[in-house]
Amino acid sequence: MNTPPSNDRVDACVVGAGPAGAVAARRLGQAGFRVVVLEQGRWPDYSRARAAKADFEINSGPEWGWNPNVRRLEEDYPVESSDSDIDVLTYNAVGGGSVIYAAQWERNLPSDFRVRTLDGVADDWPLSYEELRPFYERVEVDFGVSGLAGDPAFPPGAGPPLPPVPLGRMGRRVAEAHNRLGWHWWPGPNAIATRRYGALRPCVQRAACLFGCADGAKSSVDLTHWPQAIALGVHLVTGARARRVVLGPDGLADGVEWVDRDGGEHLTRAGVVVLCANGIGTPRLLLMSGGLANSTGLVGRRLMLHPFGVVTGLFEDDLDSAQGPWGQHLHSLEFYETDAARGFVRGAKWGLQPTGGPLSVTRPWPWGDHPLWGAGFHQGVRARLGHSAMWGIIAEDLPEESNRVVLDETLTDSDGLPAPKIIYRVGENSRRIMDFHLARARDSLMEAGAYDTITAPQIRGTGWHQLGTAMMGTDPAGSVVDPWGRTHDVPNLFVFDGSVWPTSAGMNPTATIAALSLRCTEHLITERGDQKVPA
Repeated sequence: MNTPPSNDRVDACVVGAGPAGAVAARRLGQAGFRVVVLEQGRWPDYSRARAAKADFEINSGPEWGWNPNVRRLEEDYPVESSDSDIDVLTYNAVGGGSVIYAAQWERNLPSDFRVRTLDGVADDWPLSYEELRPFYERVEVDFGVSGLAGDPAFPPGAGPPLPPVPLGRMGRRVAEAHNRLGWHWWPGPNAIATRRYGALRPCVQRAACLFGCADGAKSSVDLTHWPQAIALGVHLVTGARARRVVLGPDGLADGVEWVDRDGGEHLTRAGVVVLCANGIGTPRLLLMSGGLANSTGLVGRRLMLHPFGVVTGLFEDDLDSAQGPWGQHLHSLEFYETDAARGFVRGAKWGLQPTGGPLSVTRPWPWGDHPLWGAGFHQGVRARLGHSAMWGIIAEDLPEESNRVVLDETLTDSDGLPAPKIIYRVGENSRRIMDFHLARARDSLMEAGAYDTITAPQIRGTGWHQLGTAMMGTDPAGSVVDPWGRTHDVPNLFVFDGSVWPTSAGMNPTATIAALSLRCTEHLITERGDQKVPA
């Protein structure tokens, strides 16, 4: 922890040092804003990443585990999820979830912004793909994204700055199958460097992206953004747990009250407050602040968690699938758009991924309820290890007000602050999406030569994507923030993270979170002369 340099009011206080907060803070610093960022976690210690060690699969969990209820570090907050179909996965650190994400870098498609118009459900976004496209292109350069321009599933435009990761034996096998089927595939876009790029080093294909990249190839914002932001004068405070956004007598946000790791209490006063604490942490902080920005009652509601399923094919041939980018070798959007004949609206994105080493092939994730322990164990490991290919399927999750984040009445974090409680059930439309896509993914792998497939229809521990709990819209009576992330109720309080999404799309969300944060930050900078701030 390092204390802000003075008690004077700064221009902006940002809560959260993950992708949304890093993008906002760096851009504000470039514009000359005096910025303090509060992050309850610490800097990642990559010396503890085990990918290059023989004990990697055994000892990667304590430091890099995804579930805060299992990891139980002091900087974590527990998440009460007994009333949820999916466990929420978060990571509190400089870099946030980008430290442990798979780095699949997917833009939303144009239809994702027009779900009400096209499909008659949910809501349209108050912006279009074309409005966000230049920001997608800019953040792809900033993050060092690898991929290939010209994907026929997307409108024309600039592609990522780096070439794609190799398809490998597994990718080529599945790509050839899709060519025969006439189905879409394209080299997977990833926030993974394929050659030296800024602070990033080339990926060496350890399939360890989810457990802290020891090689410095994955584009987590502790590498790509924070060194530059700090050099610009942004003051990053670690070990700083925000507990309340403070209002002044004029009804404007006066700053953020927070507690350090020694129990000391602080108030960072700011002209504007920007929340970037993810789709769980942001509504939690607003609710802890007395229900701030909640005149509609929508704060915490419309939680979307992206149901995730897996189909894994078993092959006679060695596909080198114990390693590779994880990440994705390729993706498929063949069944992404709505087809009313299928009995549901919207769709899902597929990512072809490696299946991991000897211990990974024995675990529930990504194999589901198909344990190997007992008779036939060695035969089962031999059948899976290097001889399997996995389609990971992200299903679009339509917003429902009953799916929500509330404050738990008894569970607290290490500072005695109420933990978030998740109330979430997978909707019928999402179940139908998943059933259809699992069947088609099985067809894909069988066409690729699999002699058998294993299906995990819904894996509980996959709630990486937390969206929708502070909805964006033009109507103050039906949304929490405006199209630029400004809360309708408090004109100098902003939300720039995935909380603001009106719908979830069926894509990995970090690309859109980063692009949207940059767009909202640029607008804040442009309008700084007209921005209301405390006297």
